[in-house]
Amino acid sequence: MRLIIAKPRGFCAGVDRAIRSVERALERYGAPVYVLNNIVHNAHVVDELRKKGAVFVRSFDDVPEGSHLLFSAHGVGPDRWAHANRLQLRVIDATCPLVEKVHNEARRFAEKGFTVIMIGEPGHDETVGTVGWAPDNIRIIQKPEDVALLQIDNPEKVAYITQTTLSVTDCQAVIEALRARFPEIQGPPRADICYATSNRQAAVVQLAPEADLVLVVGDPESANSTRLRDIARALGKEAHLIPDAAAIRPEWVATGNTVLITSGASVPERLVEDVVAWFQQHGPCEVEERALTQEDLEFRLPKEIA
Repeated sequence: MRLIIAKPRGFCAGVDRAIRSVERALERYGAPVYVLNNIVHNAHVVDELRKKGAVFVRSFDDVPEGSHLLFSAHGVGPDRWAHANRLQLRVIDATCPLVEKVHNEARRFAEKGFTVIMIGEPGHDETVGTVGWAPDNIRIIQKPEDVALLQIDNPEKVAYITQTTLSVTDCQAVIEALRARFPEIQGPPRADICYATSNRQAAVVQLAPEADLVLVVGDPESANSTRLRDIARALGKEAHLIPDAAAIRPEWVATGNTVLITSGASVPERLVEDVVAWFQQHGPCEVEERALTQEDLEFRLPKEIA
């Protein structure tokens, strides 16, 4: 058995910052510290933080007045800020700076009277938060076919933004369709898809051709993890998204296979190590880590706890 371990993988700077924010808040203020929605889309991370004293909630009704409340890496709209202020909550904003960049773009385009086309998943935490900053101006689409269905009053004032965790290739196809229909469309100065998402996808594209099987460690709710699996499948490879080593099925694996292992941007490294250990327990393995690029970006903690 040959295992290729893709690098970069696992935590991006935004996820690392969000998790450290919860841990720092617990150290400084003690339990409980409330977190609106899951801090990141990974059940293992959420469970670990819950054991330390974090309380994850979906509604402000579950947060006592005056408590410490942390906004997750996916960000929220201004209505959430207003609600928190009414309850006199002490907010710690762990919104990923790259997500906040998209919020600012949406607001900037809307203030200029543009219709803003957001390429993203309806209902995803990040999309919901972004729409909140310009609800009257934003339209959400996912596929190139959606472009023809758009009803735009002023086609000369159209802009686009994107969710940060999309497939680079799929997103580009939608952007090209938008440009074909709206030649004067404006976009962000720099691509919205985050560096970590792009790097992990590029690694799968480059390494998957060498593999018989691709395993992506990640939560089923994680958009960027799901994309990695879908990219591998689009390349004609058998690929599975697994939350941890316990989800591996022996029938996926044949003697002599080459297996590519990677992980989404919200996955602790120990879960990847557990997957490698699973293979090592089932027979001789040649393990090779393949680094395609180096990541050294780090975001400062929110000012409330820095």
